[in-house]
Amino acid sequence: MNIASWLERTARLDPERPAIFLGEDSVETYGSFHAKALSVAGWLRTHGIAPGDRVGIFMKNLPEYLIAQYGAWYAGAVVVPINAKLHGREAAWILKDADAAMCFTSPGLHGALSNVCDMPCVDVTGSVWATAIANGPLETATPRDAEDLCWLFYTSGTTGRPKGVMITNRMLVAMALSYFADVDEVTGEDCALYAAPMSHGAGIYNVMHVLKGARHVLPVSGGFEEAEIFALARHHGRVHMFAAPTMVKRLTMVATASGESGEGLRTIVYGGGPMYVADIVEAVDHFGPIFVQIYGQGECPMCITALSRQEVSDRTHPRWEARLASVGRAQSVVEVAIADENGLPLSAGEVGEIMVRGDAVMPGYWRNEEATAKTVVDGWLKTGDVGCLSKNGFLTLKDRSKDMIISGGTNIYPREVEEALLTHPSVIEVSVVGRPHPEWGEDVVAFVVAKGEMDTAALDAHCLERIARFKRPKDYFALTELPKNNYGKVLKTELRKMMEDM
Repeated sequence: MNIASWLERTARLDPERPAIFLGEDSVETYGSFHAKALSVAGWLRTHGIAPGDRVGIFMKNLPEYLIAQYGAWYAGAVVVPINAKLHGREAAWILKDADAAMCFTSPGLHGALSNVCDMPCVDVTGSVWATAIANGPLETATPRDAEDLCWLFYTSGTTGRPKGVMITNRMLVAMALSYFADVDEVTGEDCALYAAPMSHGAGIYNVMHVLKGARHVLPVSGGFEEAEIFALARHHGRVHMFAAPTMVKRLTMVATASGESGEGLRTIVYGGGPMYVADIVEAVDHFGPIFVQIYGQGECPMCITALSRQEVSDRTHPRWEARLASVGRAQSVVEVAIADENGLPLSAGEVGEIMVRGDAVMPGYWRNEEATAKTVVDGWLKTGDVGCLSKNGFLTLKDRSKDMIISGGTNIYPREVEEALLTHPSVIEVSVVGRPHPEWGEDVVAFVVAKGEMDTAALDAHCLERIARFKRPKDYFALTELPKNNYGKVLKTELRKMMEDM
């Protein structure tokens, strides 16, 4: 099936239902959303785009993003979403690797891309786009098979050139149905707010909201502004949004300082990086039981495990802290296992690589058989993450395998040290990395963003009260902020480079 058929169904059932908003203003009904997407699909066909061809979207969060995406899908094309914060040359490399035929862009990005890219680039605020949405439409969505590609998502490329994750219609259907079963309910009265990049998980979460006829709200700012989010939530009500843990922390800090209650926020799904226990406890204390955690990767989008709102907010269970430190249990459409370095299964409580298989797992990387063979083995996706499963199925992440510190032959997981340091009242943010050591192999170093002047002796004493002596940092470095990528993930590679200069 073509995942875009969900829009067609909703539009035919209730064409006057409000669909897309820019801030507080309604700009599209489901009927007009559907009609414009069909027109874009027809325009793409007249410009030689055939089913299976790749069409890029290098845009900021705008209402036109959804129309371009569904237009490409209606035409049977594969969408290549590109983070709007990338350099034009980086975007051009992705489009070339994907062998894309065309790309939709937005103001400020069009020139940056068109200057370094020789394929047609269409600004969705320009005259060509106006022609496209007025074009003779296709009659209906192009039929596609469940195994056909619909989204070609490029990884962040922290260890080299990004790889294209092949995402099929089946994978997105599995993700959406698992969302209903394991993450949250969606009704036509709900509202999806896109404050994180639509090129990633926040954007692909549109499909279940389209199916249910929910509203889609694009902030006028085009991104994450705390005051704007609170205002939109109050105005629209029943708001769902996806947020990285750093975004949740910022919302809590602003709300606590300003007295915002979070009125209108129904569900915040968080994931994409480590959520520290102290941060989510503070968030729940302020906003109430509105949080759900998910764990996924581009290779299994948003769909490995989930920790329900009840489990996130529960403080009565005897093991609530351990559960809150986990990423929940396997979502309904996948299996999760822990394996050793030889791929052999480990027992409950043993630490190893997290493996996942099921309908939400990618078939492989785009035109990269070598990387696919290393990552998907006998149907199991090797995530590269290290963790353990409890006897009752809760998965706890330790770290990325590449971030684990081995000191004196003993494994040290940076997240455990970070969790301990974050309970100190002076610590705002912290990131722990390994530093080469001539005798022990590596030792532990902490980069700390602190309130006021950093007191290393106090931090050392604090760690010694909470974790084993060998795990405590041997050095602390004060920073005004931690280096992060566009999604709020701390760039430990940058911290390691800083150490080389210290």
